[in-house]
Amino acid sequence: MINVLVMSQSSPFDDLNLRDALDMTLIFAAVDQNISWLFSGPAVLALKKNQTPSTIGIKDFFKNIKTLEIYDVENIYVCEKSLLDYGLSKTDLLIDAHAVTFGEQQTLIKKQHHVVTL
Repeated sequence: MINVLVMSQSSPFDDLNLRDALDMTLIFAAVDQNISWLFSGPAVLALKKNQTPSTIGIKDFFKNIKTLEIYDVENIYVCEKSLLDYGLSKTDLLIDAHAVTFGEQQTLIKKQHHVVTL
């Protein structure tokens, strides 16, 4: 099995990068790859509970992040510093994610066969 890490670093409100990352993660999971997803920087905002993106004219794809569990995507990571930067804690997140330090992120990246950054 191939280890694949998808890294999201963009705001969920700027581009389609986060939606593309979600689609890519689900595709890799569907073909039985060992998929991990790391959220850092403003991308952590995509995991915040109780958002209403429709109020700013954006389709609510955040609820689709909850489907990761159905596809057995269990390796969800979030940058610990990014959580602090945006005033979030793990209890503010809509899915269970492992908070990782910068050093732990580097170790995670080294364990991968492929890394995709969006």
